Amino acid sequence: MTTPPATRIHPETGQELVRGLRRITIAHAGQSKDIDMPGWYAADDPTGDSGLHDAQDMRVSDRALVELKARAQGLLTPQDIRGIRKRLRLTQKRAGLLIGGGPNAFQKYEAGDVMISKPADTALRLLANDPGRLQELIEVRGDCAA
Repeated sequence: MTTPPATRIHPETGQELVRGLRRITIAHAGQSKDIDMPGWYAADDPTGDSGLHDAQDMRVSDRALVELKARAQGLLTPQDIRGIRKRLRLTQKRAGLLIGGGPNAFQKYEAGDVMISKPADTALRLLANDPGRLQELIEVRGDCAA
């Protein structure tokens, strides 16, 4: 495994870039959130306007945007989803099989990689309000969620 270079040259401007973080604001539908955006930035550009970002860097802003979209649509945020699932004492895989979305769905919801669907959101809210109904769901789903 090679170590990434300490500097990089911007392909359009020729500026020398260094690895770092810049504080940016993500906004959607009247919601906003400040995040520390990783990337390659010119040392003399505190705004980060000339920055370069790879796919891993973009996950930071993408996840913040998923959270803002969920809030704007009245859906559970990734943190809310994780909290409810843990209170129900379900693994991510089991929650995906019982509630819907498949075995990897809750990992993606909780990471903020995918916004939860309205039906899964509704099911989680109902279970959060009445955890006793989880057993009923387990009985209906049978072995598929074991």
